[in-house]
Amino acid sequence: MKVILNKDLSTLGEEGDVKDVARGYARNYLFPRGIALPYTPKTVKLFEARKEEIEAKKAQKRQDALGLKERLENLELSLTMPAGPNGKLYGAVTSQTVADELVKQGFQVDRKRIDLAGAGIKNVGKYKAVIKLYENSHAEIQIVIIGQEIKTEAHHAPHPTRPVRRRRDGSETSPAAEQSPPPPEAAVAEAPAPAEPAAAPESAS
Repeated sequence: MKVILNKDLSTLGEEGDVKDVARGYARNYLFPRGIALPYTPKTVKLFEARKEEIEAKKAQKRQDALGLKERLENLELSLTMPAGPNGKLYGAVTSQTVADELVKQGFQVDRKRIDLAGAGIKNVGKYKAVIKLYENSHAEIQIVIIGQEIKTEAHHAPHPTRPVRRRRDGSETSPAAEQSPPPPEAAVAEAPAPAEPAAAPESAS
């Protein structure tokens, strides 16, 4: 169905624009929130009366966009990101990353207006990003990605301790002690003594 936008909506258009939208979208979202009005002779007449007001708002937006463009293009964003020795980032710098950094610099920019080449920045170096402003105006900003190498320390796992077993007589021993052969001295001590030779019988006289 045809509607007239009563407010700016980034995904649809600006105040005063006439758009064709799905009936359910209009009735369930646009109309209840006052974002749009049905396209009727009455609403068309209403917006005709507001035409000068709407155009004045658009002129102000163009002026604001020019000022923002100049400020952004004089800005160089420097981001320090975790990276490997070869300069490859652990992760990627996305439009959301840039939007968050711009907030820190005092700029409120929707991430959807930030255009990065490809799926994002994945290596250290210098890059450019394009920010869509108002109408056909856009700003090109400089981004410097600095790698921060993360050093990992090798940890040696401790040797596992073997459980202590309890004998029937109450003494304790470890499995290693049970499995190890007895020392040579013990083996000699436990060996039976050799039998003494029998005495020779006396001869009869």
